[in-house]
Amino acid sequence: MTLTGTHLVALLPLILVCAAAITVMLGIAWRRHHAGTATLTVAGLVAALVALLVIWSRAPIEVPLLVIDGLALLAGATILGASLVCVALAYGYLERYPGPREEFYLLLLCAAAGGMVLAASRHLATLFIGLELLSMPLYGMLAYAFTERRSLEAGIKYFMLSAAASAFLLFGMALIYAQTGRLDLAGVAGVFGERPASWGLAGIGLLLVGLGFKVSIVPFHLWTPDVYDGAPGPAATFLASASKVAVFVVLLRLVLATPGFQAEWLRGLLAALALAGMLVGNLLALRQSNLKRLLGYSSIAHFGYLLVALVVGEGLALETSGVYLLTYVVATLAAFGVVTLLSSPYGGGDVAALYHYRGLFWRRPWLTAVLTVSLLSLAGIPFTAGFIGKFYILALGVEAGHWWLVGGIVVGSVIGLYYYLRAMVALYLVEPGMRRHDAPPDWGVRAGGMVVLGLAILVVLLGIYPWPMIAWVTGVEVFTAG
Repeated sequence: MTLTGTHLVALLPLILVCAAAITVMLGIAWRRHHAGTATLTVAGLVAALVALLVIWSRAPIEVPLLVIDGLALLAGATILGASLVCVALAYGYLERYPGPREEFYLLLLCAAAGGMVLAASRHLATLFIGLELLSMPLYGMLAYAFTERRSLEAGIKYFMLSAAASAFLLFGMALIYAQTGRLDLAGVAGVFGERPASWGLAGIGLLLVGLGFKVSIVPFHLWTPDVYDGAPGPAATFLASASKVAVFVVLLRLVLATPGFQAEWLRGLLAALALAGMLVGNLLALRQSNLKRLLGYSSIAHFGYLLVALVVGEGLALETSGVYLLTYVVATLAAFGVVTLLSSPYGGGDVAALYHYRGLFWRRPWLTAVLTVSLLSLAGIPFTAGFIGKFYILALGVEAGHWWLVGGIVVGSVIGLYYYLRAMVALYLVEPGMRRHDAPPDWGVRAGGMVVLGLAILVVLLGIYPWPMIAWVTGVEVFTAG
């Protein structure tokens, strides 16, 4: 396929993010300037977001190895929005950081570009390239606070386990190629239209293992709480939001585009993994006294809920996935945003233990309101965005007749309500007298503070009036033609 002007227009958001990364890199080589680097990063991400919205009406557009369809654009908009939030949080977080600060923005831009490539992949080669372009900058981001042992530990753990997951992914691709002789999803789908041979089924299973690690699907979830706990706040925020969205979208694309992924045995396996994620994630969060680890286990449970959409694989599955991802990302960004505002990469690491938040309401009532709203949304309480996402998942399970998965959603939600409320109660308890951890007095007028306040307002607005979000997601289509 020859590149044309239409292809270049379709790739413009990705090109702008890559151009911003190159500009930031050259700027660092010329003269270090924290505010200037952050401004360049924001400008590149905003320009890419505007370009993405401009080409929305032209989708779908096939380009070599990629397809710019509604699903890719929805994921791209979510990744770019989450990246902008991370930049705003990182600016205040790194303001007095004793080490180099500017490289963090370069790593973030590269990871965002990898996520966009991954979400638009229609070929196993670009799937792997996008996944590695997303993962490799994350190693540096997670270990960025190198003066803290836990940050280095998080980076090393993610590096080692991610490398193992990539090996499974590559081996799965090799087995699929051995059977089909094709690497493009359309070609693979065409061969798998007939009954797949054992090698092809093994390849699909290994592919699921590699991608399951990235989205913390049980039993590939053990790294999640440790990495979340040790990672710097902005890096954990990106990992919990943009990274998870990109990988889940490509998993959704594989399930919808490849008949081999719709075999009964695989649907049964995905259903078992979904139920395990709902129960294991919520049960392990019950006894957590660390907010970042609690959010890590919570993310395991949430992607267990999302697997229900993959199990169904038809009807409202795509719309449900889009709504749930958007509501999850907004609430997660707000929760991690509060953690980041209270933390610093110097002086003992991030504020993670629940007792650090004890009595926060009496010092920072508005910041407490943001965290409360985000936790209520993650719990799926009415009049928050999370309730809309949870309602969609339940409706999808009921419509498909998967009653035991519906029961798992209900039981998991009840368990989750307990530990979310336990975390919220700590915010309003009388302060024990020690104020070692607190946000700056002017947090509300800083970029990060204004962003988390905006996210909390958005959580409530989407819970009360979700129609614009639903209308946006309803128009999303997946391009599956060859």
